[in-house]
Amino acid sequence: MNTINRQIRLAARPQGLPKDSDWSHTTGPVGDAPDGGVLVKVLYLSLDPAMRGWMNEGRSYIPPVGIGEVMRAGGVGRVIASRHAGFAVGDMVSGAFGVQEYCAIAPAAIKPVGLVKIDTRAGTLPQWLNALGMPGMTAYFGLLETGQPKAGETVVVSGAAGAVGQTVGQVAKIKGCRVVGIAGGRDKCEFVVRELGFDACIDYKGGSVRDGLKEHCPQGVDVYFDNVGGEILDTVLTRINRRARIVICGAISQYNNTTPVKGPSNYLSLLVNRARMEGIVVFDWADRYGEAVQNIAAWMRAGKFKSREDVVEGLERFPEALAMLFSGANFGKLVLKVASE
Repeated sequence: MNTINRQIRLAARPQGLPKDSDWSHTTGPVGDAPDGGVLVKVLYLSLDPAMRGWMNEGRSYIPPVGIGEVMRAGGVGRVIASRHAGFAVGDMVSGAFGVQEYCAIAPAAIKPVGLVKIDTRAGTLPQWLNALGMPGMTAYFGLLETGQPKAGETVVVSGAAGAVGQTVGQVAKIKGCRVVGIAGGRDKCEFVVRELGFDACIDYKGGSVRDGLKEHCPQGVDVYFDNVGGEILDTVLTRINRRARIVICGAISQYNNTTPVKGPSNYLSLLVNRARMEGIVVFDWADRYGEAVQNIAAWMRAGKFKSREDVVEGLERFPEALAMLFSGANFGKLVLKVASE
């Protein structure tokens, strides 16, 4: 193929919020499918807070993106050339395609990239990056396996209107829990209550989280699913019940710090309440993704579950779109549209 592939590469390790000079925009020929591999046209990319951590050098659950490498990102697309028996031209697929228009995947890279076929009858392509994708898997297993909610318990989730938070709250409701969200802004709070069925939502921008927890969690908090860290985590720790479970999924309030990360000062509440705080990484449940997809898709068909995406169009808008995550400008799961279906 003579088509040009546009790519966005990491040019420098960001200090604080990523800026334009941290990225380089490059082009190159697409080529054909590698022997035994496939060539994918990328249609949508997932923009996630975890991407900020992937830009940092240092030990983590996944190697950092190297300087000069195409920025890591999960996506969905269409197979446009194949030399692999398991994939045909026209198949819709998902995988870690990177921030680019085309992704050539050699046979040895198929498993590391996580290349799998997806069924668009189960959900739209953006939904395969949200409720049926990594955020949905994170929420489903993080809540059910680590949080272990029981019917009648109170579940609190921060970042409630975001990709992970909206799934956590809905799954908790399906499991019979009282669900209280924490989100930024009246519109987001109204959305998670009126559209997603949360019992209440605390606006951390418009009021006191401490007062909101007293009002909406009078019996305390049994499960806290944390996506933001910082002061909100500290505040929730003052309201937890005995044997509470705190699920550490993310800490978006801390990702762009130029000073040391602020840990919880109220951690002794874990001791007093014999509570548990545990971190989660979605890849630990990779062999069970199919289970979650099947259940969430069934809930969507039954009208018990909603999936909201915020779609930004244009590969070149990746840097500005990514920054939306850290200002709270997105409403729902943030998705970058690279090409039309």
